[in-house]
Amino acid sequence: QVKWKGKDLFDLVCRTLGLRETWFFGLQYTIKDTVAWLKMDKKVLDHDVPTEEPKTFHFLAKFYPENAEEELVQEITQHLFFLQVKKQILDEKIYCPPEASVLLASYAVQAKYGDYDPNVHKRGFLAQEELLPKRVINLYQMTPEMWEERITAWYAEHRGRARDEAEMEYLKIAQDLEMYGVNYFAIRNKKGTELLLGVDALGLHIYDPDNRLTPKISFPWNEIRNISYSDKEFTIKPLDKKIDVFKFNSSKLRVNKLILQLCIGNHDLFMRRRKADSLEVQQMKAQAREEKARKQMERQRLAREKQMREEAERTRDELERRLMQLKEEATMANEALMRSEETADLLAEKAQITEEEAKLLAQKAAEAEQEMQRIKATAIRTEEEKRLMEQKVLEAEMLALKMAEESERRAKEADQLKQDLQEARESERRAKQKLLEIT
Repeated sequence: QVKWKGKDLFDLVCRTLGLRETWFFGLQYTIKDTVAWLKMDKKVLDHDVPTEEPKTFHFLAKFYPENAEEELVQEITQHLFFLQVKKQILDEKIYCPPEASVLLASYAVQAKYGDYDPNVHKRGFLAQEELLPKRVINLYQMTPEMWEERITAWYAEHRGRARDEAEMEYLKIAQDLEMYGVNYFAIRNKKGTELLLGVDALGLHIYDPDNRLTPKISFPWNEIRNISYSDKEFTIKPLDKKIDVFKFNSSKLRVNKLILQLCIGNHDLFMRRRKADSLEVQQMKAQAREEKARKQMERQRLAREKQMREEAERTRDELERRLMQLKEEATMANEALMRSEETADLLAEKAQITEEEAKLLAQKAAEAEQEMQRIKATAIRTEEEKRLMEQKVLEAEMLALKMAEESERRAKEADQLKQDLQEARESERRAKQKLLEIT
């Protein structure tokens, strides 16, 4: 609305996001290639915002915490910082070494995709993701597939981390980077030498323009007695009066106002961190602890359910495998039973034939004995007839003896076949018992 002040618009954004840690953030806009922040106590339309419609403001972190894990309470606050810092690293506004870039990328993937699953996250699933600064990619002769493989190797190690935990691990690594949370401004000292001023949560730092990583001199907030601003000149007065006063100036009035805003805001937060938490912050931390405990219990419950489901699936697979094995055993036992029955039938048939042959031979032997007795009983008068009779008697005796031996042999063979049949019946019984047990 026309009468809204900066605070009205800012509060509306914070309520929409559900954000309570409002002191880190602000609404930024750009005017004539210079960034500026919406003032809370000034009407929105009284700012020198660009005239084009619609008027665009960027909701961004204006001040950074010294220790993200200790200071950032709400999950939404952590998420917003994660998004902003990740973009700054990818846009190379924060320098990040290659090894750290890969590790950070793996936490970003964990935050987006959850736990690594080789069946789901197959080769090429990161092809459309922007995860590494172009400088890092161009530094090595590596294909996108090779980078993905390296990131995935780290990603697989983060199993079990929820999104908020992965984002916090990202911030804990990022906050140790030299350019993290530093706002840089081009300045000149009293001699006119071009320098860079860095303003961050810990103090003021003076850099060489060609080196934004290592400051030439630093002024921690707790060692600064006063910062004064007159016209275009800033004066930094250290607590230690033996240390020279440092003076510098900037070329633009807007930049000077921005430097002063950031100095005041960072110094206020620096002092606030070293005091006891306000009642509001204590309540927020208590709520955050309760919410974290609730989510932890929920994650543990889901993990237990997942484990139970996996165990049930493993048990089901084992039972299916065992069932298939039993089916195979039943089929084999059934085939063995059929073979046993066929063998028993053959043996029974052979035994019957052998028994009949033995009976026939015994009958013939009896007939031969009768013939021998009849020949003996016949009276033969002549010597020739007697000799012939003796020869026939001898032949009849040999035939009877041979018949008797063959009959005995056949009888033994019949007994053996009966024994084999009995064993085959026993084998058949065992096979049937085995099939019954399997069923």
